[in-house]
Amino acid sequence: MKSLYVRMCLVFCSVIIVSSLLGFLISNLYYQSQVKPENDAKLTGMAVQIQQFIATHPESQEDYLQSTAALGYRLYLTNGKGDERNYGEPFRVMDLEKEQIDTVLGGQVYHGIAEFPSKPFITGFFDNQLRNSIGVPIQTAEGTYALFLRPDAQVQFGELRIFFAMIIGFTLLISLGFVMIGVLHIVRPITRLTTATKRISKGRYDIRLNTWRKDEIGQLASHFMVMSRELERTNRARQEFVANVSHEIESPLTSIQGFAHALRETSLPEEQRLEYLTIIDGESRRLSLLSKQLLTLSSLDYDAEALTKKDFDLKAQLRQVVQIMEWRLTEKQLAVRLNLADISIHADSNLLYQVWMNLVSNAIKYTPVGGSIAITSKIAGGNCIVSVKDTGEGIAEEELPMIFDRFYKVDRARTHETHSSGLGLAIVQKIVEAHAGTVEVSSSVGEGTIFTVTLPLL
Repeated sequence: MKSLYVRMCLVFCSVIIVSSLLGFLISNLYYQSQVKPENDAKLTGMAVQIQQFIATHPESQEDYLQSTAALGYRLYLTNGKGDERNYGEPFRVMDLEKEQIDTVLGGQVYHGIAEFPSKPFITGFFDNQLRNSIGVPIQTAEGTYALFLRPDAQVQFGELRIFFAMIIGFTLLISLGFVMIGVLHIVRPITRLTTATKRISKGRYDIRLNTWRKDEIGQLASHFMVMSRELERTNRARQEFVANVSHEIESPLTSIQGFAHALRETSLPEEQRLEYLTIIDGESRRLSLLSKQLLTLSSLDYDAEALTKKDFDLKAQLRQVVQIMEWRLTEKQLAVRLNLADISIHADSNLLYQVWMNLVSNAIKYTPVGGSIAITSKIAGGNCIVSVKDTGEGIAEEELPMIFDRFYKVDRARTHETHSSGLGLAIVQKIVEAHAGTVEVSSSVGEGTIFTVTLPLL
């Protein structure tokens, strides 16, 4: 299989050759239909002038015909009885029939140029045949003669034909050179993209391509580099995801195995045995929650459009979430302020329930004793806007862009204490995006955090 460079060179060279061929055919057609009749009429007029001049000045016949030939014409004079004279270069082919010569001697004009056969690749313009001429009768002191003339292409256009041949030849050579350079300019970036693709397939994402071009190939290279960076980020995230899942599963399993082994001791006090069982129960619940979160993320990754949407009362759902969290709010003595508008929204109620549970749970988790939480909802610009604001610890500005990453934990020192898997906010973002909405966060360290969810009503 030929390379793209060779194929494009062949295509462009073929285009040049075919275009030249078609151009010649069209020019020949134009010559046959327009130029040839005009040439025939012009030469006929000239032959008639020669005829008239010789009739009035028979003594100057030879000199006049010689002068005419010197101006770039071929002339053939015959009386049809063997007296033949050539002025200028002789005709290449003497192919007139005797009947045609007799017709001119009989007083008629011979229009050989107009009647010359038309062929696709032969114009007849440069064909020095006797039948490709104009013939008129001439009265001389010696009797009636037939005079045939046509332009001598060798004399009139000899140097010009060489000049045009050189122009055409050099044009074709230079065109072919520029075609090969131009095709190389097009193919080289594609070759580099192919090489870069092979590197990516081997797990190497440090791709650097020239993106200074502003055409489609430049845009392709630019988008390819963006894709490479995204693939690198995705690959890194996948590796981190696997490592984090392994860590999150390993920790509770180790605890369960350790305490289960300790429970085998028959001399273990009842109080300590119950404590170990409580720890095992908590760790198993943690594993169950982790598996449910991973299953939720997996289902949303696989088919984010598979939502069971229906109309429901958002205000009632938010109140339900607060009621379920009431014992935790009471335990930490947190004040809750609700400012909820009556909103009916068309969405997946079960998934949005997880969103509000995660946001309110996080607000409770990171708000100190005696703090407050404010939940508001309103309609603006055809969207439903829900915000959850707390007076908790806040999040550092440099950590804000990463809090929605899977398994990212702001306060890793308190991870074990809060039993956080780092998946809650990732699930929130995934669910909101599946509803064509957005989730934003603003925070100040020591002052609190505000999560704002914007969802379309329909």
